[in-house]
Amino acid sequence: MKWVCFLLSAFFLTGLNAISQGDSLQRQINEQVWKPFISSFNQGNDEGFSAVHSREVSRVMQDSKQIIGYDQYFKKQPDSVKAKWSSWKRNIELRFTERIASRDKAFEVGYYKSTSTNTTTGETRTGIGKFHVLLRKENGIWKILMDADTKEGASEEVFQKARPLEQY
Repeated sequence: MKWVCFLLSAFFLTGLNAISQGDSLQRQINEQVWKPFISSFNQGNDEGFSAVHSREVSRVMQDSKQIIGYDQYFKKQPDSVKAKWSSWKRNIELRFTERIASRDKAFEVGYYKSTSTNTTTGETRTGIGKFHVLLRKENGIWKILMDADTKEGASEEVFQKARPLEQY
């Protein structure tokens, strides 16, 4: 009987440690990737946005069947394009359905909702999509290594059912 109690205790404590470690890794990822990602996206800060991505990033745009690398993903936009979007305020929200993390790699699935509002006309555009992201630690800092997204299966309903970043 003592052995059974010992084994159950060891199993329970090991399980709690794994959960605690996973939570800690997700908090690291939130602080090093997702919070700067959201802030940079919303502010139109291209440098901050690119900084959370690995130089070896693969950007997969599933709907258009394209895969691009860092240089193409973060190529400098002409001033005319920047001027066109300067009157638009952006806001992105992320929600998660799956988060798996190990010591130096992580895989995350969720939904994003991006809303853009023209500050001159008041016009609003909203897009919802599903994302799959592979992250890895580079020199002790989490970076996005692969970012794939699609509009397929994405809706306000599934977005609302997913867990917000603040719950991790």
